[in-house]
Amino acid sequence: MKLATLKDGTRDGQLAVVSRDLKTAHLADGIAPTLQKALDDWSFIAPQLDLLYQTINSGRGHRAFEFDPANCMAPLPRSSLRVAGASYLQQIERACKAAGVDVPANLREAPRLYQGASDDFLGAHDDITLAHEQWGIDYEAGIAAITDDVAMGSTPDQAHLNIKLLMLVNDVTLRNLAADEQASGYGFLQAKPAMTCSPVAITPDELGDAWRGGKVHYALRCSLNGKLTGQPHAGADMAFNYPQLLAHLCQTRNARAGSVVSAGGVANKEVKKGFSSIVERRNQEMIADGVASTPFLLFGDVVRLEMLGDDGKSLFGAIEQTVKQAEARKSR
Repeated sequence: MKLATLKDGTRDGQLAVVSRDLKTAHLADGIAPTLQKALDDWSFIAPQLDLLYQTINSGRGHRAFEFDPANCMAPLPRSSLRVAGASYLQQIERACKAAGVDVPANLREAPRLYQGASDDFLGAHDDITLAHEQWGIDYEAGIAAITDDVAMGSTPDQAHLNIKLLMLVNDVTLRNLAADEQASGYGFLQAKPAMTCSPVAITPDELGDAWRGGKVHYALRCSLNGKLTGQPHAGADMAFNYPQLLAHLCQTRNARAGSVVSAGGVANKEVKKGFSSIVERRNQEMIADGVASTPFLLFGDVVRLEMLGDDGKSLFGAIEQTVKQAEARKSR
């Protein structure tokens, strides 16, 4: 099934079930008011949501209405835990080569994770609003899993069962701030503003055979100002799958319902597939030419991210955002 959260002026919005073709929706207010409430009691709530999903797909939803992605918050507008991994190791290898440094010897031994801000996710059509272009604004297209409760010590096979939903993400990074933060010995903070999520989150069964091995086996289309910049395949070169990321996370802790785990920007070994971020293109330019020529995002730029199924139709809806300058706050 496909779930969205509609803007209603509150922090957590209204949960809605969306038809498979993304054309109609139906409020789930009689079942669960928010997605977090649904995740908290997923085994009881999910069958009711699925029944409503079947109803609107058959055209029988008596309160169905036209679905408007622009009216969506993130499917889960805020979360108690958000973790990002680096599952596409060729990104790290290219970055090391571009910088003229050695690849870490233990790169493929275990997943690399960092805990990011999770209190404020953006909707798919919300602007990327930041103060300065000089921060090096970059998009980073990936996929995130949303879980129910994952117990400490879970194996990958056990954690696989805890993945309830998947969504596209634009994990914006401020590249010119990131290097200083990493050099300080601590992880990202200022370099990672709010992450953006696709209009809908979908249950893995919506992907059919494309959900196998704990990976999504479709290409992720990335465009900037209407020009295709890459369509890397999400499953082809993923070193650590979502169950492995979750099991690694939960070696020392529980992950509670509503945890969001992303796998990093999608990347392939073959550069002809294009790139899911500007920094990847810049790294390849450094390797090939000795200089990075592609600029980071500028105010007015439009980023679009989307994944299409075998039928050519959008699976999650599109993320489409304009980069805008934040207005200076007036002092009181």
